[in-house]
Amino acid sequence: MSNVAMDAARLLDMLPESDKQFAYEFIKKLVLAWDPDYTKVTSEEAKHIAAAENSGFVDDADIDWDNLSSITQ
Repeated sequence: MSNVAMDAARLLDMLPESDKQFAYEFIKKLVLAWDPDYTKVTSEEAKHIAAAENSGFVDDADIDWDNLSSITQ
């Protein structure tokens, strides 16, 4: 979690309950306005995706489970 997000959470936690709920709904509205389908990724998420794509991971659908001896290491 970024420092800004942690600071925002700390500030939010200092508010009275009714204001916490208002702030939460406001933040949710901002996020939905920015990405209504939750399809965008943050720069941190993009780094994780790139690392996963370059990790050498093989999707199980791409494995010939009946011929595992064909896999070389």
